[in-house]
Amino acid sequence: MSLSVRSLHIYPVKSCAGIDLDASAIDGAGLAHDRRWLVVAGARFLTQRQVPTMALVRTALTATHLQLRAPGMPLLEVPLDGSELAAVEEPVTVWRDTFPARSESAAAARWFSDFLGHPCRLYKIDIQAAGRAVSPDWIGRWRGEHGDLAAGFDGNHFFGFADGYPVLIVNQASLDELNQRLRAKGRDPIPMDRFRPNIVLDGDDLGAYEEDHIALFARGDDIRLAVVKPCTRCSIPDVDQATGRQGDEPGLTLTATRSMDMGVVFGQNAIVDARPGAILRVGDQISAEWKF
Repeated sequence: MSLSVRSLHIYPVKSCAGIDLDASAIDGAGLAHDRRWLVVAGARFLTQRQVPTMALVRTALTATHLQLRAPGMPLLEVPLDGSELAAVEEPVTVWRDTFPARSESAAAARWFSDFLGHPCRLYKIDIQAAGRAVSPDWIGRWRGEHGDLAAGFDGNHFFGFADGYPVLIVNQASLDELNQRLRAKGRDPIPMDRFRPNIVLDGDDLGAYEEDHIALFARGDDIRLAVVKPCTRCSIPDVDQATGRQGDEPGLTLTATRSMDMGVVFGQNAIVDARPGAILRVGDQISAEWKF
């Protein structure tokens, strides 16, 4: 199969702007630094669903800091070594999961509060300490259907503040097909960043939405991605990531063409089996195991 990694992306702060990468360390928690921080207002975690302008918070990583920029705001630097984290953990809830995390500095809280317009705090997760594991239901179903591929995917799969899985994979051909439909309606095509993927795959042998029928992607024998659950979509793809403004596409088109029993589907959630020290790179050749 002619298939390769077209692009790699991480989103250090959940629902803020992402970072495009040439290469990334990858392990059971996904790509390094992906969705390790979370903005919380009161007891509610914030995303672009409620606050589309979170898209305007630009992120960057140096060797020592997470850097945050936003219109009209000074640069905020958050140490990666955790030196400004609160000493005491607090319970944080993302959807149905409640787990411990620690808040960043008061300066970080003020920065987000000022930009978003209401009191906020920034939290960071220690993935292993928090022990937030992927729901076993879909993994169990995948193991039952693909037992011959299941070695390495046993045990818990801990991850950060992503909605439910460590890695989101999207097929470029699927976006191309969606954009054809948008153009046919007289609407502008949309970029891939609307879907906030971690790994974008591209290749002549993988047609639009054929990722729905893949059981496993692999890079050689050191990185394996079990495709365990379709990604159901909310309103975030309707948010222009460059302006923070919300529209009605591609939601309308996807609702008409990609509605399934579980919801509107675009992309696939995956869990990871990777050797220690594995690095995934743009351009890496990828193999696939079909479901049938």
